[in-house]
Amino acid sequence: MRLLTILLYMFSMLCADDFIEKKDYAKLLYSNPRGIGCNKCHGEDAKGAVIAYIKKNGEIKKFSAPAIDNVTKAVFFKALNNPKDIMPKYSLTNEETESLFEYITKRL
Repeated sequence: MRLLTILLYMFSMLCADDFIEKKDYAKLLYSNPRGIGCNKCHGEDAKGAVIAYIKKNGEIKKFSAPAIDNVTKAVFFKALNNPKDIMPKYSLTNEETESLFEYITKRL
């Protein structure tokens, strides 16, 4: 899937602008930007999701990813470019990050 995403992106840059719609490309980025998709942790709707339940000191705790459908552009860009905790580091272009932000916040 990763190779397909890369090939689609490269081909779209070489061909007419309407080869792949911006929203469709952003959806591909959300589900598989570079190996693992945002949707795996943040949910299909970007409203956050439980990643795992962890038992610590006999107590079960919920480990969740936050909602990202209502963050500011500055927060979004910072999280992708300088991830903390277990957030993976992605190598996205500014154009890809912008498309992803617009898709997640329903601006596309």
